[in-house]
Amino acid sequence: MSELDARLAELADLAGVDVHWRDANDRPQKVAPPTLRAVLDALGLPCANEDDIDASLDRLRREREDTRLPRLRVADAGQSFALPRAGTQRRYRIEDEQGSPVGEGIVPADGRELRAPSIPGYYRLLLGDDECTLAVAPTRAFGVGDVAGAHRRPWGVAVQLASLRRPGDGGIGDFTALEQCARAAAARGADALAISPVHALFAAAPERYSPYAPSSRLFLNPLYVDPGRVGGASALRTVTDAHNLRQEMAELEWLDLIDWPRAARARMTLLRTLFEWSTADSKLTLALRAFRRERGEALERHARFEALQVHFRAHDIPGGWQAWPAEYHDPTGLAVTTFAREHSREVAFHAFLQWLAMRGLEDAQHAARASGMAIGLISDLAVGTDPGGSQAWSHQGELLHGLSVGAPPDLLNRHGQDWGLTTFSPSGLKRSGYAGYLAMLRAALAHAGGVRIDHVLGLKRLWLVPHGHGATGGAYVRYPFEDMLRLLAIESHRNRAVVIGEDLGTVPADFRQRIGEAGVLGIRVLWFERAADRGYIAPGHWSAEAMATTSTHDVPTVAGWWSGRDIQWRARAGLAEPGVDEVAERALDRTRLWRALCASGAAWDAGGSPDEDRPPSPEDVVPVAIAAAGHVARAPAPLVVIPAEDLMALPEQPNLPGPTDALHPNWRRRLPETAALLFDGPAARACCGAVAAARGTS
Repeated sequence: MSELDARLAELADLAGVDVHWRDANDRPQKVAPPTLRAVLDALGLPCANEDDIDASLDRLRREREDTRLPRLRVADAGQSFALPRAGTQRRYRIEDEQGSPVGEGIVPADGRELRAPSIPGYYRLLLGDDECTLAVAPTRAFGVGDVAGAHRRPWGVAVQLASLRRPGDGGIGDFTALEQCARAAAARGADALAISPVHALFAAAPERYSPYAPSSRLFLNPLYVDPGRVGGASALRTVTDAHNLRQEMAELEWLDLIDWPRAARARMTLLRTLFEWSTADSKLTLALRAFRRERGEALERHARFEALQVHFRAHDIPGGWQAWPAEYHDPTGLAVTTFAREHSREVAFHAFLQWLAMRGLEDAQHAARASGMAIGLISDLAVGTDPGGSQAWSHQGELLHGLSVGAPPDLLNRHGQDWGLTTFSPSGLKRSGYAGYLAMLRAALAHAGGVRIDHVLGLKRLWLVPHGHGATGGAYVRYPFEDMLRLLAIESHRNRAVVIGEDLGTVPADFRQRIGEAGVLGIRVLWFERAADRGYIAPGHWSAEAMATTSTHDVPTVAGWWSGRDIQWRARAGLAEPGVDEVAERALDRTRLWRALCASGAAWDAGGSPDEDRPPSPEDVVPVAIAAAGHVARAPAPLVVIPAEDLMALPEQPNLPGPTDALHPNWRRRLPETAALLFDGPAARACCGAVAAARGTS
């Protein structure tokens, strides 16, 4: 290594970029200098030559030696925490959220620590002439035992919200269908309903419908609003007929696959007209004004973004905000302010949509809890946002620029992944006092009894790819893991919500243990719980600190796996493993799984007298779906969640990672039954019964 490269590596380490890392096969890897330079430059640390490196090193060291308090300091309840170095004695005072003092005194000249209050929460710390927010964390996040009681072993259902059906929905699931689904699941004994992300997408670009590539994680997707909840059924019929949409919506409703652009145009047409009509209702107008005042600048920026995107797309300027004229890049600039004033009705319309969406989600959670669910909705938090979206435009100082979130090559994807998403900048988090992170958590927990954090490893480190480098040309960048965990614990307790972290794939050896200690449930999936001999691990040996499930949206359903439908799709999409006879290997795996289902006793849940040496045929999927649900439910997991597709023994999975929509209809499948009757079919009734019996909740 040259002296310059050694200095570059020193800068990378100080900046939180891992020069050395281990791949999915536990082989040591090293990031090449050109990649390091690209990553560091994107993080705002010039390093093209020795002078640049020296200047960047000097800046980072000065930041670490800063004697001022940060905007937010995180501490453990009742424990000591470090103070910046000062060299003089200072008076301190700690106040609670009501402004009452909970501690005060003198920090001596050589004093470097204070003791945090014993009650978790947010405090104001005044130290000499300086002050900051003091976030005091409990030892663990709010847990399933806290919400359900020590003698309850809850279970739940997972659904893709868009896939839900109800009469008159016009081709896309909505919050009213979610209410109906929650009541139906509760009637079968479920305590939770895990849903796909409901983050705001792009109102002006309905063809961009992946729930994991949102425009903003701070707001909601208005396409999930039921127009009938605005002015009632009569008003909806009038508006539908006024736009000649009755036939169009009926056709969309009967499709097996969502036609996002057509369905979105129809729904937004209805909502826009209902908005214009609502201005005649003084109560609605006053309620919307109050909502906008309460949500403040964050909502106004999002509404302005949506209005601007509609405007520029109408003028043949597609894409994200980077394609707009430069004067519109600053959300606080004169051009944006002038536009908002001149297009105030359009801005108000998008604020109106958020108001309706939040009311709809809130109503769904109330319905879930009123139906007897102990947890209710479990929201889903995507790992990042589109760099051209609302959040990236509105909060430019908090997010990464020039880097995409992804994953290095692993056992599931040999070429690595570049998801094309941005997320929080590590330094931006600290500069802002974690404002964006806290706002995101609060948005996810506002109307839910739990949250699933996609790619939870991102709290500790993320594989970041410089634009134009390809997925393999990235590096791991470290995040303030312990602070982010502690803030997550505070917010989970304040909202009485459980936390689930998607920890699948390759993670550091100690990571699962650490999030378990922090009260964050991992996820264990039937397909991945395999022993060294390729047999399936008995459910009694699964983790007691993780949620258990049969499948996820990204992997085959039980019926799809048993029948080999997933093998057909991968072959069609060009994802088949070269040189591997997947059909023959699946036949062996079916035998292995059936023996495990018999050994756990779950095979008996499907009725009859199963023979471990004679598994059902590949076409006979229902007994296997019932047995798999009962098998997973026998795990010591605090919470079991079974996807609706597995409860109904459906062969198709919602998403096949990798291919485009032309090769697989990702995020477009609709469930075959209406939400209110989703669990009334024989397969669903039997699966729900097997799970409830195994969990002791029947």
